[in-house]
Amino acid sequence: MNAVTIAGGGLAGSEAAWQLAVRGVSVTLCEMRPVRSTPAHKTDRLAELVCSNSLKSNTPGAASWLLKEELRRSGSLLMRIAGECAVPGGAALAVDRERFSESVTRTLAEHPLITLRREELREFPSEGLVLIATGPLTSDALACSLQSVTGSENLAFYDAISPIVDAETVNRDRVFPASRYGKGGSDDYLNCPLNESEYGDFYEALRGAETVQAHEFEDLNYFEACLPVEELARRGYDTLRFGPMKPVGLADPRNGKQPFAVVQLRAENLRSSSYNLVGFQNHLRFPEQARILRKIPGLEHAEFLRFGQIHRNTYVNAPRLLDAQLRLRAVPTVFVSGQLCGVEGYVECIATGFLAGVALAQQAAARDYTPPPRATALGSLVHYTSHADPGNYQPANISFDLLPPLEDLPRAIARNRRARRVRQCEMALAELGIWLRGLCPDGVKLPEAFVQRTETGQSCHSERSEESSSGLPRRDSERGSSLGSE
Repeated sequence: MNAVTIAGGGLAGSEAAWQLAVRGVSVTLCEMRPVRSTPAHKTDRLAELVCSNSLKSNTPGAASWLLKEELRRSGSLLMRIAGECAVPGGAALAVDRERFSESVTRTLAEHPLITLRREELREFPSEGLVLIATGPLTSDALACSLQSVTGSENLAFYDAISPIVDAETVNRDRVFPASRYGKGGSDDYLNCPLNESEYGDFYEALRGAETVQAHEFEDLNYFEACLPVEELARRGYDTLRFGPMKPVGLADPRNGKQPFAVVQLRAENLRSSSYNLVGFQNHLRFPEQARILRKIPGLEHAEFLRFGQIHRNTYVNAPRLLDAQLRLRAVPTVFVSGQLCGVEGYVECIATGFLAGVALAQQAAARDYTPPPRATALGSLVHYTSHADPGNYQPANISFDLLPPLEDLPRAIARNRRARRVRQCEMALAELGIWLRGLCPDGVKLPEAFVQRTETGQSCHSERSEESSSGLPRRDSERGSSLGSE
């Protein structure tokens, strides 16, 4: 069985190393700290959480809960340790970050099939299977090696993300569908018109907004072609009206007039279940974004699936370069996971590490591998990295918007957003079970966590009587709606 070399001992690399080792594959895990440190890390431990200590919502029914629950059922090491190191965090899964990284480091170091090397991997090994999981602060040497294989145009070092809003929370009475100058489809964009008073209020709020404090390693000399909206506002009252909020070529069909300013919403997918705010990348704190963006007509009660961000972030153009196994199409012995493949968030990095580890183990054993079904959060996440539009690829968190829509639902469920989420989670967990069984031929055992939950009808939340056997809140037909938000 082929050995595997992993570059990067973060969340993705650590999870991948464990999945390989428990499947009998020898692993060399290369972590350059402490020989060479980074501006973001404070210790030499594996799986160090460099920002928040929160792994997001642990409320049954939330999209982030579904991804965590799938990982728990699949035997994820890091999700197990996160549960053991949990601290009070309200509805979120928060962890003691020192205990967490210490436990991950100790567990991996003690496994007989894992060799931990404290050295920088500067180029791809000439032989064997390789996983690159070095994250947004990939060293210059390895980044150059990656560029030589992928092409410089397919490796980004700067991340500008516009906010995404849930389509169901847009007030359609305040917006109108239209494309600029009538080009393209008539409903390609939703347009939020602002009169002069509304624009002035929005402008002043944006000028005084609280921004995110930059990390020491982030250079805030923004690209002129990708300026944050708050920076545009500081350059003058009309700058936004000649930039992302320009109203030219757009007439409100309700009065035939051109608005004073317009915010355009562009559909994120063919079913238009979510929209991004065109040109609204920003460096504001998330609560500030919610407060200010809800001043835009039509977004008064908007729920945001993703907030805008601008930060340093090394990642590949995954849809162009990677297949559904997270392998480089041009070099199928090299895999990429974590933030480097274009996902955002701790749990998403763990998830891609898990998937890469499983895929590598199957390839090392010369066994076929099929990614998780699209109905699962795991499957939808890796489907996004391999099938998103390569011309406009942006890193993403897990959200229900990435999962396929449900078909042929009873009307009572189809019209109830919370009930739909419950059904979607139930279907995802059922599909996950089928996929896990298919990964375990020839008497190989299923992950213990999955066996326990399946055979006992329990989940990580099963002690709560109000939940069903899947760990989800009971459906609205059984009791009042209680599904957590995304």
